[in-house]
Amino acid sequence: MSSARSFSFEFFPPRSDEAAARLAEARRALLPLRPGYVSVTFGAGGSTRDLTLDTVATLQRQDGVPVAPHISCVGATAASLRELLDAYRALGIRRLVALRGDLPSGMGDTPGEFRYASDLVAFIRRQTGDWFHLEVAAYPEVHPQARSARADLDAFVRKVQAGANGAITQYFFNADAYFRFCDAAAAAGVAVPIIPGVMPITNYTQLARFSAACGAEIPRWLARRLEDYGDDLDGLRAFGLDVTLALCRRLLEGGAPGIHFYTLNRAEPTATLWQALGLGQPAHQRA
Repeated sequence: MSSARSFSFEFFPPRSDEAAARLAEARRALLPLRPGYVSVTFGAGGSTRDLTLDTVATLQRQDGVPVAPHISCVGATAASLRELLDAYRALGIRRLVALRGDLPSGMGDTPGEFRYASDLVAFIRRQTGDWFHLEVAAYPEVHPQARSARADLDAFVRKVQAGANGAITQYFFNADAYFRFCDAAAAAGVAVPIIPGVMPITNYTQLARFSAACGAEIPRWLARRLEDYGDDLDGLRAFGLDVTLALCRRLLEGGAPGIHFYTLNRAEPTATLWQALGLGQPAHQRA
């Protein structure tokens, strides 16, 4: 792995004027911190394709920070993916986050022309060579649809073998799970950086819903402590900051090659973590 560490933010495309204003506020607060790049999510089955493309274009033109659009293959065709790749190349995009993606409700069990993220990575490499730096997903606590931990690791290895340059993990609160996954991946021959994803804790109900959907485990002790705060949102957020800050510090002290912050288009929690970790200096000065 390179000694240089990667620190990045994730945004999602807004679906309303209110959401657009919140994203604009997050951009104003977070992008001056000079992350290595920002990623922009892609809705299930391409449901936010145009919104994602518009958001990427705005960030690329106006903010001067490298942008990494999410791109998924579930429900997509080779022709639609080729068109999207051409659009991103025309914008000067050089990094993508390549995902299998989720089927939107009502689509049934038809994945489209591509079934796995490794198929998508291989397709992008065939179409564009080395133009894009490709990140893929990793699941330290095992993908919720995986048959077994071994099968999940094998799927991750296939994505790297297909041409991925690095990986971003699903968020987690158990650092040991991350380090064990990295060790298992290295033993399987994976040499690309595996960047831990971190979710700031600001709302327990929302966090529990997200975690149930994506398979991220909230440790029992943490869930019980968060429940105790009830309507005391200030107290919950202060406690959540302590928990996520301790997690970030342990990850970095343990050798993690950076952190990817899931911002949820909210500036303050991520900016507070960033400053507490001493990451406030420009990206080109960090090591």
